[in-house]
Amino acid sequence: MGSQQADVGLKKTMYEEMVLIRKFEEKLIELSQQKGKLVGMQILANGQEAVAVGIVKALQPDDVIVSNHRSHGHLLAKGADPKYLMAEIMGKATGVNKGKSGTLHMAVPEVNALMTTTIVGGGPPLAVGAGFAQQYRGTSNITVVFFGDGAAAEGSVHEAMNLAALWKLPIVFVCENNCWAGAQSLSEHSCLRDIAQRAVGYGMPGESVDGNDVEKIYALAKKMVLRCRNGKGPGMIEAKTYRMRGHGEHDHQHYVDKKELEEWSRLCPVKRLSESMLADGLVTEAQLQTIDRQIDAKVDEAVGFATESSYPLPEEALQDVWVEE
Repeated sequence: MGSQQADVGLKKTMYEEMVLIRKFEEKLIELSQQKGKLVGMQILANGQEAVAVGIVKALQPDDVIVSNHRSHGHLLAKGADPKYLMAEIMGKATGVNKGKSGTLHMAVPEVNALMTTTIVGGGPPLAVGAGFAQQYRGTSNITVVFFGDGAAAEGSVHEAMNLAALWKLPIVFVCENNCWAGAQSLSEHSCLRDIAQRAVGYGMPGESVDGNDVEKIYALAKKMVLRCRNGKGPGMIEAKTYRMRGHGEHDHQHYVDKKELEEWSRLCPVKRLSESMLADGLVTEAQLQTIDRQIDAKVDEAVGFATESSYPLPEEALQDVWVEE
């Protein structure tokens, strides 16, 4: 009975976190269409919420994540405060990086989110550094690095996987295969349909999973994370999902078949989990509506906090650039 209750609680928590990511980014869509509200390019992961939540739920608080330009979901799933995250995206001094990084190059050290980067394939080599530090210090913690199907062909990613396997580093490589690299479809830039097959070449396990099914992702992540934590070296997860919006909010996806978007919209990870919980009698429609209202209020609070916050002062520009000794 206790295990069943824990399972129900986990599903509800995963649902709430996916809804938070979805609504947070939907708010960014809205704000990006208002002049002067946001700075920089908004690169979102609408439809990919299950990957962030399913992977991070298998981690411990002291485990490290390294993310890419499509990072909001990863950071929120890891526990980043929506208020400070929204403030950073707006370039405000109360943001997670004091308004100096904006939306694309954040670090949230308090939740062990080492970095995000727009450099395609830039994360895995730094994840190797984090994994080496964990191994060298003899901790039981691991590192997870997220990258896309486009980055999977970068030399830096292959070098990182090779070195991680050679040294048996505690790293899980997570490829979010959302079928698009910029405006190029997977078939145009990859000779493989299953990117997880590349793991074999580096002597590590690699498995593909339905990237829109949070429960399947969580189950696979638990297995890979446990193997990694037990000192057996790295592994690779390919989460097959879909990019429901353009590369950024400036990109209107004119090159995407609308029927394909409609097909993938029916596989929405948030909707799938809610329908599953309803069918199993774990929640009621009223409870789901309550969750929606609570998350709406949390996102609105984040926007209000960020809007009222001040921009960093000009004289702060050179602060936090060097380590003070």
